[in-house]
Amino acid sequence: MDATTRQRQLTKPPGSLGELERLAVQLASMQKRQTPRVERICITLFAGDHGVVEEGVSAFPQSVTGQMLRNFASGGAAISVLARELSATLKVIDLGLAEAIAPLQGVTHLNIARGTANFTRKAAMTVAQFVQAMDAGHHAAHEASIQQSDLFIGGEMGIGNSTSACALASVLLQVPPGQLVGPGTGLDVGGVQHKLGVVQTGIELHRGCCDSPVDALTRLGGLEIAALCGSYIAAAQLGLPILVDGYISSVAALCATRISPGTRAWMLFGHRSAEPGHALVLQALDASPLLDLGMRLGEGSGAAVAVPLLRAACALHNQMATFAEAAVSAKQS
Repeated sequence: MDATTRQRQLTKPPGSLGELERLAVQLASMQKRQTPRVERICITLFAGDHGVVEEGVSAFPQSVTGQMLRNFASGGAAISVLARELSATLKVIDLGLAEAIAPLQGVTHLNIARGTANFTRKAAMTVAQFVQAMDAGHHAAHEASIQQSDLFIGGEMGIGNSTSACALASVLLQVPPGQLVGPGTGLDVGGVQHKLGVVQTGIELHRGCCDSPVDALTRLGGLEIAALCGSYIAAAQLGLPILVDGYISSVAALCATRISPGTRAWMLFGHRSAEPGHALVLQALDASPLLDLGMRLGEGSGAAVAVPLLRAACALHNQMATFAEAAVSAKQS
């Protein structure tokens, strides 16, 4: 009996569990099993700094990226708490900070670059840096697969990364950046307008050089966005279901699907971010997020909060009795 057939025979009116039914069948299809599971979860958080912060696009100083790495390492961040609650594996990868910090236990320091370059003046990354970041994502997905994870969640941390995400989404979706730029870490109205101007300047500088998603990522992206993109592509190639987080992660997912279209079939979407640009990115991905809680933290936190819904969908699908098992009369045809 396949998962769809089992779902139809459970002791309930067809469709009465709504989206939970579709989720269970979709996970079963991804995992190639009748009874899907979401027990072993790998959360990999990629961190990197952004040179565009020089333009005053964030309400927080760039040093916060490194300070948050310490917070992740000590278990005090939101995603650290959620990972413990879910009994999930949390891995933190430092791709490159603008301000060097001492090595942290539990953090992999790759030091690809001192953050990206300021994309209003030059390309954010060199081709070699882009490849290294993508490779870091590929490696993270392979590790999750080796550990027989049931689900992969990618998280991000990097002051200024919503600015890069807006520039990338604008170029890839071919929509004006004014439809995408939001408060990020908490900018006021004036700050949002300034951020919009910075994004427009960067797009204008690189106009005509972003013909491919790889070009756009290299010129306007971030190390952590490239790593997320690489992790999604590799996870899909390995047959590992992906639960995508919010705005930044969804822009990385958009990049991944533009580079490798088959990646989309392996993606579920955890939540709808409060960032205004997220709705357009979700629409482009034909994605229906599981939650809408007004979250905009990043770190993979929105995806992590959605995991109990996936677990509930699996439990209902796997443990409910069929009409035959419960000796309950089925709906008459």
